[in-house]
Amino acid sequence: MNNLKLIVLDNMEEVGNKVNLKLKKLRNENKDYLLKITESRFSNGEGKVKIEDSVREKDIYLLADVGNYGITYNMHGFTHHMAPDEHFQDIKRTISAISGYSEKVTVVMPLLYQSRQHKRKGRESADCALALQELERLGVDHIITFDAHDPTISNAIPNLPFENFYPTNTVLEDLLKNEDLKDILVISPDLGATERARYFAEMLDTNVGAFYKRRDLTKVVNGKNPIIEHTYMGPSVKGYDVLVVDDMIASGTSMLEVGERLKKEGANKVYFIATFSLFTEGIEEFDKAYQNNYFDKLYTTNLSYIPEEYRNKEWHHTVDCSENIAEIINALHNKESLKPLLNGKEKILTLRKEKKL
Repeated sequence: MNNLKLIVLDNMEEVGNKVNLKLKKLRNENKDYLLKITESRFSNGEGKVKIEDSVREKDIYLLADVGNYGITYNMHGFTHHMAPDEHFQDIKRTISAISGYSEKVTVVMPLLYQSRQHKRKGRESADCALALQELERLGVDHIITFDAHDPTISNAIPNLPFENFYPTNTVLEDLLKNEDLKDILVISPDLGATERARYFAEMLDTNVGAFYKRRDLTKVVNGKNPIIEHTYMGPSVKGYDVLVVDDMIASGTSMLEVGERLKKEGANKVYFIATFSLFTEGIEEFDKAYQNNYFDKLYTTNLSYIPEEYRNKEWHHTVDCSENIAEIINALHNKESLKPLLNGKEKILTLRKEKKL
């Protein structure tokens, strides 16, 4: 029996509709996989979710983007932009509305909720671990995410399947097809992203470097110790096309400083690559940096919300990962191995040969 169904929350509607179309193509079926739901809000901010279709014995994949600040509602007469806490609450509401009638529930949350609060330092909250454990208690059978800030967070739910995928192959395919790259060097903007940079470098068969962020530990600004200096460790960047890779861009200040430094050191072109671009302080600084030739383009994904006006910028390129999600869902539903989806090196090698890299 074909019982595959998608529940797409409002915060991931655009990508969810693409996933639905990709599934139709993958499975060579004309049917619609989307289950109709209604998300509503009372004027005091409380919400509820109602599922309009039957979920009995269905294999349900719940798609949600907890980073979508473009969703608004009226609260006490003011326009309120939804925060990650509210989006996560709607995920729980939806699971509650399913009421245990489904065959299986898989939560597809590309931007993992509270992923940056993945471990304790002193007396502080362990939000990501608590959230995952809460989903497990609610009866979720499987969790799918992308480029988790710290994949070892899965240790918080050792008995619940937790899959962490990387969009590296898809991003590199777009990059190699669209850009005229010559001598390539991959650089991590800080020591925390060195493993990710190394993976990119291995895929491209090139060298890797890293920056060390020297911070002023005597001060705290916006919850962080301010950066005093970026110290580069690695081969010369002169004449190279440099890829600066990280999992996410928040304000982007650090990434832009790295780009400026690389250009001053003689880098040919500088490409920023980030799975999630949050732009928490807007994009004005990116506009200025682009005008000053501190970077050439930003490659990011549609796995979390980016306003359309940002996506239309000359320096911005969005990589569509809806097919990745569709392939994962299709493989899980068919009880197939996910290993082929984790290794796309052969395709990258072919593109490299075509580009003579």
